[in-house]
Amino acid sequence: MGSPFRSETMCLAQLFLQAGSAYECLSALGERGLAQFRDLNPSTSVFQRKYVSEVKKCEEMERILGYLLQEIKRAEIPLPEGHASPSAPPLKQMLEIQEQLQKLEVELREVTKNKEKLRRNLLEIKWQLNYEEFPALESETLADYSCMHRLGAKLGFVSGLVHRAKIEAFEKMLWRVCKGYTIVSYSEVDECLEDPDTGEPTKWFVFLISYWGEQIGQKVKKICDCYHCHMYPYPSTLEERRTVMEGLQIRIQDLHIVLHKTEDYLRQVLCKASESIYTWDVQVKKMKAIYHVLNLCSFDVTNKCLIAEVWCPVSDLPNMRQALEEGSRESGASVPSFMNTIPTRETPPTLIRTNKFTSGFQNIVDAYGIGSYQEINPAVFTTVTFPFLFAVMFGDCGHGFLMALFALCMVLFEKHPKLQKSQDEIMKMFFEGRYIILLMGVFSVYTGLIYNDCFSKSLIIFGSRWNVTPMFEAEWRDEDLNNQYLTLNPNVTGVFGGAYPFGIDPIWNLAGNRLTFLNSFKMKMSIIIGVLHMVFGIILAGFNHWHFRKTYNIYFVFIPQLLFIASVFGYLVFMIVYKWLTFNVKNSRTAPSILILFIDMFMFSGKTDNFLFPGQIVVQRILLMVAVLSIPVLLFGKPLYLYWLNNGGRGIGAYRKGYRLVRKESDEEIALLTTHDVEEGSSSLDTRHKEENKEESYQKCSGQWS
Repeated sequence: MGSPFRSETMCLAQLFLQAGSAYECLSALGERGLAQFRDLNPSTSVFQRKYVSEVKKCEEMERILGYLLQEIKRAEIPLPEGHASPSAPPLKQMLEIQEQLQKLEVELREVTKNKEKLRRNLLEIKWQLNYEEFPALESETLADYSCMHRLGAKLGFVSGLVHRAKIEAFEKMLWRVCKGYTIVSYSEVDECLEDPDTGEPTKWFVFLISYWGEQIGQKVKKICDCYHCHMYPYPSTLEERRTVMEGLQIRIQDLHIVLHKTEDYLRQVLCKASESIYTWDVQVKKMKAIYHVLNLCSFDVTNKCLIAEVWCPVSDLPNMRQALEEGSRESGASVPSFMNTIPTRETPPTLIRTNKFTSGFQNIVDAYGIGSYQEINPAVFTTVTFPFLFAVMFGDCGHGFLMALFALCMVLFEKHPKLQKSQDEIMKMFFEGRYIILLMGVFSVYTGLIYNDCFSKSLIIFGSRWNVTPMFEAEWRDEDLNNQYLTLNPNVTGVFGGAYPFGIDPIWNLAGNRLTFLNSFKMKMSIIIGVLHMVFGIILAGFNHWHFRKTYNIYFVFIPQLLFIASVFGYLVFMIVYKWLTFNVKNSRTAPSILILFIDMFMFSGKTDNFLFPGQIVVQRILLMVAVLSIPVLLFGKPLYLYWLNNGGRGIGAYRKGYRLVRKESDEEIALLTTHDVEEGSSSLDTRHKEENKEESYQKCSGQWS
């Protein structure tokens, strides 16, 4: 198994799946998550695969499930909380699920269509009822109309509803086109009616237009059509109006009853569908995944079986064999499926098992790139270094406590379905990184106490180690109290009482040089932690080079990197620590500036006589020469060595010990593969293994000749 800090040991296996039990075997393998399948037919078109129709069926079922979920949310029906993960259904049950979903979709669409039709009819009748409530013409106006009728003018009426925003333009258009041969009367409807186009409640106006002549009437009707008016017949007598209103009210009551029953039935159907929609969704996704894997297999006509090639952890091989046996038993196949391991020199994929605590840190590391097979996994160390480096920058115990409290609530209620199924991207990101946030908050509390910073204020826990009283006795006078800035002298007995028990003394919050002192302290601590972090990363890379026996990387990469960082930044850390240890309050005035010394080191300047230790100039020049010599080795050492191996160093047979064959099936090589080797009864598997054997035998022969 190797080191626990490295990815698991993988092996390449070949699965021989009988046609009748392939689905059940892959279902059992998928439930256990044991293998990573590879495409044996990369050059075969998708439309030439065997199980494309089944994948399309699964996609159709996914579309139906999406439609059902949309209708359930629109009806505001609570979805059940699904915690269990149902297994992939058998083939017979798959057909039953497909039939149920299709019937359910047809029924829902038909009921929804009838519901919309009933609502539109109800809306039309409400419009007409509001129109019928329009006040009748007065007797004097009717007398004038009858006089005009006796004079030979034919009187006509057009009535209906018009949108509130269009009433002014509608009236102006009638006046201009009809040249005053119309009389328009309108009244606003008290109730807001629904707009059939947008579905929003809007205000409408009831209008009645009287006109003389057929030509004017045609113009009026065309204008009403242009403004999308809803026109209705206008009864001439009050009795007819009363009869029409009574009939409309009866129809509204009937439509309300029918619409209410339709909505109840629709809700019952959706409630019944909501009980199984979670199970159906998981099962359909698993079926689609199984058929997708089946399309990656190669079909052997001679043996009437499917051949699949998988990468599997060595520790999971017994479980894989058990899963194949279980699938063959459930399918009732006469010939069981079996597995053979394949010796190969290909680089396996990287498998790193994670849990709910380490998954967040592993995602951070994978965002920069997934490590190669059997490399040391840096995510193990990132669980400590990442939140601690964050806390070094965000050192506030008050804010850190709130952050830790927020993350602790998510950790304690992590099984709550609202947190697990949240669709909010920000909340989902917080929930997946809850353990990261928890550690960042806890470490921020620690560094905040070190910095003595709580909501940008200092905490007085242990009092103060500085005392002002001895300064009055030794140096200060009464007239000095008028000075804005007074300096405490730690050399005066009793002024400085020693180191603070934990963190920074709160008196620094009152000091005039507070920022200068704290920035210097934080900068030096950041340099020390940062250099240690970089050195630790270089050491991990050295272990990787040693594990893969790439000695040229040790000589041309690891050692020069370590020498360079130790000669420059390691020496800087040494000066910081040495100055802390050798200088105290008594000789602090003679302490040299580390920044000036570091600049003089690169300027080859030794003008100052103030050094940390004797012989510092010689040491600095030696370290600088080591750093300068390391740069060309880093830039040109490895490339020149590899170039020499490929061109002039073939006579040395031992140089191949550190090599591992890179993964062959890259995207570029897959795109260049031809289709003449991929037929119905054969696969590219045998060809690839033959090529590997030929290459291996060639390398053995070349090693013997060398």
